[in-house]
Amino acid sequence: MSSSTRKKVQKKCKIRGYTLELDAVDEILSFESEFNNDSALDDPVDILLDLLATQPIKDKETVHRIATRILGADAAINETPDGDGDDVIRASDLLIIDALKVPKFRYDPIKKVFYKHTGSLPIHGDAFSKAALYKDRFLLLSQMLSRHKDFSKPAFDSELSDFGRCEISPIQSLIGQTGRRWVMGLISQLEDGHFYLEDLSASHEIIIFLDNIYKITAGFFVENTIVVAEGEMLLEGVFQVFNCGFPPLEDRDKSLQFLAGHDSFGSGTLTEQETLRLAKLEREAVNGNAVILSDIWLDNEEAMGKLERVLDAFENEDFVPCLFVLMGNFCSHPCNLGFHSFSNLRSQFGKLGQMIAAHPRLKEGSCFLFIPGPDDAGPSTVLPRPSLPKYLREELQNHIPNAIFSSNPCRMKFCSQELVFFRQDLLYRMRRSCLMPPSTEETTDDFEHLVATITHQCHLCPLPLIVQPIIWNYDHSLYLYPTPHTIVLGDRSEQKAFKYTGITCFNPGSFSSDGAFVVYRPDNQEVELSSL
Repeated sequence: MSSSTRKKVQKKCKIRGYTLELDAVDEILSFESEFNNDSALDDPVDILLDLLATQPIKDKETVHRIATRILGADAAINETPDGDGDDVIRASDLLIIDALKVPKFRYDPIKKVFYKHTGSLPIHGDAFSKAALYKDRFLLLSQMLSRHKDFSKPAFDSELSDFGRCEISPIQSLIGQTGRRWVMGLISQLEDGHFYLEDLSASHEIIIFLDNIYKITAGFFVENTIVVAEGEMLLEGVFQVFNCGFPPLEDRDKSLQFLAGHDSFGSGTLTEQETLRLAKLEREAVNGNAVILSDIWLDNEEAMGKLERVLDAFENEDFVPCLFVLMGNFCSHPCNLGFHSFSNLRSQFGKLGQMIAAHPRLKEGSCFLFIPGPDDAGPSTVLPRPSLPKYLREELQNHIPNAIFSSNPCRMKFCSQELVFFRQDLLYRMRRSCLMPPSTEETTDDFEHLVATITHQCHLCPLPLIVQPIIWNYDHSLYLYPTPHTIVLGDRSEQKAFKYTGITCFNPGSFSSDGAFVVYRPDNQEVELSSL
């Protein structure tokens, strides 16, 4: 590589304010040498440096990751210049985002903007971190509610009606007030049998009085959920609720517009050219299917026999799926302190690797993603859970070197689509923690109530921390804001699929128990519920 080319690259970095190490510059030069005059991209180095601006750490590894994606995009375009060949989704078109690497953004209610958290995020947070967890959740939903047409403050005074605007009052302002008021707050139980509604302004807690005259919307109302309630103060100092529901859901495009270019998903910002290419590839790909299975018990011969039948069937297809997602639990017994068969589990992962390697078309043409379950081996049951320990997966990776082991939950950029995978027996725990029976006016399906809860709360697991512990400093990794295109909720409950306000949500079911799995096509968000 000539010195003039190196100076040209260094000048472009200096213009953008980058200070790169020599190995990162060498990686950029190596990337540029891969292109020739027939490349479909105009200036690959400029594209790489523009994408690098979205990354918090600008080192050799980051440059290499972005370069790999651009090279894959260019190869896909050049392979089919006239549209005569088959469009194929490759591993470079799938970006897996570990939950522990999701960027953290916080909302500033004074400036009314999101800003990126740049400090360190220790696993063991202090007391301030726990308080900030609730504050950040409240501000996230509060800023959405402030833009909603039915709850925005009117420019002129007007009487409130059932169909007009409903201005939100701070809970502190309810003292001494008469008449109905709308409030927004978090449900808490500071005393046994006494429920409180709290917001950022309350000087003391307000008890929610629930009797036979209240009305609620769809969803599970549990402690720690944030609600919008209409009611009035009684003389006893009790806030009597007449109507109660979750904050309204905001359209994805509107949320993205308000974020003003910030990448809260963690996948980086793509150029317009790259976005259009991926969208076209997504529509026309012949291998655009994703096969999703949950509960793969490696110590169960019947379950492994079922899995081999599934792999055999897809091996003989004309075009193999581009993605297999295998979610835990990977053992029929909880891997807790009483579990002493880790060496056997390690060898069972090795046998799974041999089984996959015995299907050469799947091994070469499909990406295999492994996500741990709630009872799998790990440091604790706290969320988010890191990927499976290296000790367990080593033998499998000897057979399938490109297998990906990620966290739970896990995010994926599937071409132009955003997918979130979460393996947790959430439906049972939400139903058990529910403070009141869910409403039956809109639906009687518990899965639909679950979907309504997590989407309106913009959070994958709005359970009390005493029921499901969460790492305080990484609570943002469970956010669903802006709403993704697809949410996969791996659960032991019955296999279900539900499309809610444009968001595709489904539970693939328990493969080992029921032989259930899902074939998903992201381009049209088609969910095929399957079973053996």
